[in-house]
Amino acid sequence: MQRILTAVLGLSLALTVGCTTQRVQAEKALAKTFVSDEQEEEIGQQVKKELETKEGIKYVQDAAVVDYVRNLSSPIIRQATKDRPGVQWKINVIDDPKTVNAFATPGGYLYVYTGLILASDTEAELAGVMAHEAGHVVGRHSARAMVNQMGIQTVSQLALGQNPGAAAQIAAQLVGGGAMLAHSRSEESEADQYGARYANGAGYDPRGLITFFEKLQKEQGSTPGVMKWLSTHPTNEKRIKDLQEYIRQNNLRSTNNSPGQLPAIKQKLGGR
Repeated sequence: MQRILTAVLGLSLALTVGCTTQRVQAEKALAKTFVSDEQEEEIGQQVKKELETKEGIKYVQDAAVVDYVRNLSSPIIRQATKDRPGVQWKINVIDDPKTVNAFATPGGYLYVYTGLILASDTEAELAGVMAHEAGHVVGRHSARAMVNQMGIQTVSQLALGQNPGAAAQIAAQLVGGGAMLAHSRSEESEADQYGARYANGAGYDPRGLITFFEKLQKEQGSTPGVMKWLSTHPTNEKRIKDLQEYIRQNNLRSTNNSPGQLPAIKQKLGGR
């Protein structure tokens, strides 16, 4: 208990007086030290309830579509689990063909919109986006955002077990304020690198995420649905070049860039 309180005070000072970089590092340290995998799981469950009851999201009921997405994600999750073994991943497919989006929340809850599936031309593109989102979980980016929005006192109460309703309170704030989707530029870059590595390890062309970025850039303004992804994942030429360089330097050479079963799944979605 004393160790926790001492660490809280030290990190609190960094949050108060540090520069932006120091503050981000302090938030990450606080999230890693005081928010356990079990607590993230509890928050993820509460976020799911918020999304279902207050945001009114609906899930795809077609088992073939759900199984396809989960099977596609399976080798990606195996890669992510090597870096963060304590997460129990849950893949959810949201029935919204007009929204091109995916996001992840604490506890390894990964949400994929049917609009993202329809917007993908290859399985490497879809896998790249899902691997990117898995990278946000591995990097504890949503947990850091939670610290940033909720403050050290609420997070400390969660860690110390002093506030039984803290998880529900945090979940409501994350969903209502959109903090779970708002990541810093450095976190987006980190998630890009995780995504390329995980997709490559799963056998997919790691450049799938790049081609998806480039496609969304061309379509913004003409396809309203793509703005959902771009609003939380702003993409520019530097980000794409940085990812290309990461792939080259790390010799990521998987080549699976085929449509695979994607056309059949898209046809099934379009026929509903």
